[in-house]
Amino acid sequence: MSKKVLSVAVPSYNSAAYMEHCIQTLLCAGERVEILIVDDGSKDETGAIADRYEREYPTIVRAIHQENGGHGEGVNTGIRNATGMFYKVVDSDDWVDEQVLKEVVDRLEKLGESVDMFVTNFLYDKVGVTHKKTMEYSKYMPKDKVFTWEEMKPFPVGKYLLMHAVIYRTEVLRQSGMVLPKHTFYVDNIFVFDPFPFVKHIYYMDQTLYHYYIGREDQSVNEKVMIGRIDQQMKVNRLMAQSYLKTAPADGPLQKYMFNYLSIITTISSVLAIKSGTEENLKKKKQLWEDIRQIDEALYKKLRHTFLGIGMNLPGKAGRRVAVWGYQAAQKIYGFN
Repeated sequence: MSKKVLSVAVPSYNSAAYMEHCIQTLLCAGERVEILIVDDGSKDETGAIADRYEREYPTIVRAIHQENGGHGEGVNTGIRNATGMFYKVVDSDDWVDEQVLKEVVDRLEKLGESVDMFVTNFLYDKVGVTHKKTMEYSKYMPKDKVFTWEEMKPFPVGKYLLMHAVIYRTEVLRQSGMVLPKHTFYVDNIFVFDPFPFVKHIYYMDQTLYHYYIGREDQSVNEKVMIGRIDQQMKVNRLMAQSYLKTAPADGPLQKYMFNYLSIITTISSVLAIKSGTEENLKKKKQLWEDIRQIDEALYKKLRHTFLGIGMNLPGKAGRRVAVWGYQAAQKIYGFN
């Protein structure tokens, strides 16, 4: 294979029904892109489809088969096998804008190793919604130039970088030492958290590359599914708290960003427990906050005394109703879940 500008990992588990649309949108960038289809122990035709694309596009597509390890292990496998200068994850039920992808690869090729993270907009492609929400960053990031964290404006509550928005320089990911846990959902939050202290130079292109599909009932971001997997959400939450203490700068804009993101994740964990309406999950919420206290008392107090932290810990049923109302208002504004 020729030298690749961008490696795109497509973690795939039982994705036969929709993965081809994803792959087809990635092929448009041609030889400069490497598509790593990671078949995560699928039981349907996912592996056969991956093999077929490798046969048809041997200089672009690589099919990688592994025992089931979950989405995070699919991402890890992609990082281990990537040969491109840059690395992106595209979930098998999502897709990219083909024209924008070509422009992104052009820009990455010109920028080379001068940037550690490349940011684009993404669209919440939610089924049944007429006016779909685009997550864009033009108010907070300088456009079309290399910049540092110090040149960014503070992000408001509810605005943050998701996996869909970022492309890392591959070597930065490897230097960070990030290894996502196996058999755990919601590790994409770690993917846009742990490596950030190793990112020094950023570039933002104000175009919408990624279509983030939301609509399948079994999808991990479906609210009922998230409540059913609340233990995994809270596991990720605890890992992020530990990582924050180990790697976040002592002060400055990156420290503030990482703290605010940790606050948002802790809010999501808490409100899902509240919305479940079960005593068992309310106990898990209480234990999460206690675990954060055990991880670091100062971090606990700082999180607990934010506006979000206060809202998630209001006493009694009335307090829990207020917390849910605030969460639902945020859903309408930002279009998640």
